[in-house]
Amino acid sequence: MHPLLRFEYKYIIPYARLEELRVRIAAFAHRDPHVRSTGEYTVRSIYFDSADLECYQLKVAGVKRRNKVRLRGYNQGEGQRKVFFEIKKKVDEPLYKNRAGLPYELALQLLRGQPFRPEQYGAVIKASDLEDAQKFLYHIFARKLQPVVNVIYEREPYQFKIDPENDLRITFDKNLRAVRAPGIDELFVEKQPVMVMRGHFIMEVKFNRYLPGWVRQLVVSMGLKKGPASKYTLCLDALRRASELDYKLSTGRWQMGKMR
Repeated sequence: MHPLLRFEYKYIIPYARLEELRVRIAAFAHRDPHVRSTGEYTVRSIYFDSADLECYQLKVAGVKRRNKVRLRGYNQGEGQRKVFFEIKKKVDEPLYKNRAGLPYELALQLLRGQPFRPEQYGAVIKASDLEDAQKFLYHIFARKLQPVVNVIYEREPYQFKIDPENDLRITFDKNLRAVRAPGIDELFVEKQPVMVMRGHFIMEVKFNRYLPGWVRQLVVSMGLKKGPASKYTLCLDALRRASELDYKLSTGRWQMGKMR
């Protein structure tokens, strides 16, 4: 499956301005149909990286071409516990994403190096998902990536149907927290989470082709500043500050748990 091309702008904003933003976008917005009665859902992502934290180091260095590899799930994994293998590639400004939706049990089998059995899951897995899953697993095993951190937050999402081809979405990502060195079977487990940016949330503006004029006006009138806001790097930095990691600056090596 061809990767999805998107543009993504991020803003770190104090919670004191959240209600103002809600009011300002209300005339244009529709609530995402996937939200719970609270108007939000929980996003959980286990990020994978090499022993020398190549993905993290490339992001910090500002390298234009880089990628992130993550296992993503939502809420508490209710129902069939569907999860997603995701490769998020950055090529200067646009982002490309490969995404494969799989039952969690199958995802765990594949991450443990067990073969895919068509007789067990073939009827419920799309061919495009299998193709993207193969790309994901290539990164995991060829680059010897390991689970580094579980990045967790609540997302308050809004959709805008003025131009479906542009697919504008705005999200408020709140209560960002990190769990160190999770096992691959701990996507829905929160062991001793470390809070990140307690006084701020992240607004993400995503679109396919252009940033609408009313969004530009909103950003300018509120004095919002677009900038880097990688949740992966924010969480790793927070864990380091909290002394939750065995991170040796002299060698850049990371003491990580193994897949289990």
